[in-house]
Amino acid sequence: MAKDTLEVEILADGSLKILTDKISMPNHANAEAFLLDLARGMGGDTTRTKRKHTHTHTHTHGKEVHRH
Repeated sequence: MAKDTLEVEILADGSLKILTDKISMPNHANAEAFLLDLARGMGGDTTRTKRKHTHTHTHTHGKEVHRH
């Protein structure tokens, strides 16, 4: 089972940068509530940016290699 994670970085100016991959449905509402509470507690503006997700894996079929 994949883990749901929120990566929090405190930047030099005191703001927070939070990175997350997709959150599972059972945890999605809790993660959203956490982020909203955090934003309210910080008392500032928030900006959300959707990351471009690159998915890479390799398949081998005999001698040829396919990259997606």
